[in-house]
Amino acid sequence: MGRAEQANAPHVPRETTDLAVAASPSMPAAAPEATPPAPRTAAGEEGAAPPAPSSVAVEAPAVDEAVSRETSTEGRETGAVDAPGEPEGFAVPAVPRETVRPFVQERFPRPAETRILTIANQKGGVGKTTTAVNLASALSAAGLKVLVLDLDPQGNASTALGIEHHAEVPGVYEVLVEGKALAEVVQRCDEAPDLWCAPATVDLAGAEIELVSMVARESRLQRALTKYLKTLERSGEGRVDYVLIDCPPSLGLLTINAFVAAPEVLIPIQCEYYALEGLSQLLANIELIQEHLNPDLTVSTILLTMYDGRTRLAAQVVDEVRQHFGGQVLRALVPRSVRISEAPSHGQTVMTYDPSSSGALAYLEAAREIAHRGETLDAVSDGEQGVAAVAPPPASDPWSRWTDGTGSRRGVASKEGGA
Repeated sequence: MGRAEQANAPHVPRETTDLAVAASPSMPAAAPEATPPAPRTAAGEEGAAPPAPSSVAVEAPAVDEAVSRETSTEGRETGAVDAPGEPEGFAVPAVPRETVRPFVQERFPRPAETRILTIANQKGGVGKTTTAVNLASALSAAGLKVLVLDLDPQGNASTALGIEHHAEVPGVYEVLVEGKALAEVVQRCDEAPDLWCAPATVDLAGAEIELVSMVARESRLQRALTKYLKTLERSGEGRVDYVLIDCPPSLGLLTINAFVAAPEVLIPIQCEYYALEGLSQLLANIELIQEHLNPDLTVSTILLTMYDGRTRLAAQVVDEVRQHFGGQVLRALVPRSVRISEAPSHGQTVMTYDPSSSGALAYLEAAREIAHRGETLDAVSDGEQGVAAVAPPPASDPWSRWTDGTGSRRGVASKEGGA
């Protein structure tokens, strides 16, 4: 191309030129007529050298806008922000997570009496503990008094709430096996205004065996919890609004104690087929508890967790569960979130670790639904109609699309076999 043709060529955008120079410093410079005006330095002089590659973000804001969504998301996840008065792209160190507190402006309605919910699913990894601690934190941040009972020997709920639970700390084991009062093991959590926790220690792993030979082994937690709640009311300390019981991933004596102690069951369901496969067996066991130990027990709430909107399977699972269980399923969907996984390593829930994350907002919405549902149930006379409205339907297999009905057959067989 001649000198005249270069002069008449369309002007290359400033950002493209800077990137080309930064990426190929050894490229010979173009003719003076085709070269864009030299950038000004901080002192306002012309003719300065082209910016270094690291200054592309400062000189060319349009390039930042063209960065992939993954890169921009990563910047938000790391907490890097642009400080006012500083050049664009200047990252200010993130505020330590320990200083963040749940920011909930609204106040949820208090139930007429203490609501006790057992969070159970014999399938592991579906979000039982995560659901328990984050719902507890959200409810407490909204002005309610919440107690978390950690019945999982792993003690993950205690860890997430920042509660000490080593071998020397008294916990639920001492309550169930040694008959210690629940008030002597409950600890206050720092992350929410009125959040309490009874921790689980490693000793709880042996409680299943030790409870076998004890009298009324299935109702030991119920008696301890009832005594604790009555003691609080008499002392004038204010009643507990919600008791959330985190269960181990099994259907042993610890889980049975939780079923007997609570009139409501909350089932977290992972949006995958494996999580659905064992639900029939869980519902069959709940029916056995209703028949023999706790007639008031009912499945009041189902929460769909680990939802991945990019997969067709997740959408199918949501549709099937909603069609089968109807109003028992919360509208809120808890998505897969890195923030939810990171929070326990800091001894926090996602509600305090990153209150603006998608996971925190989802659990806040779920807590809001649960609180307003409790207000609705209180309005029903004697609660009988409310129990009937949310009782698990003895309908066909909700995931027959994949199992051809084998799931329901397994559930009936396990019930008849007394599993």
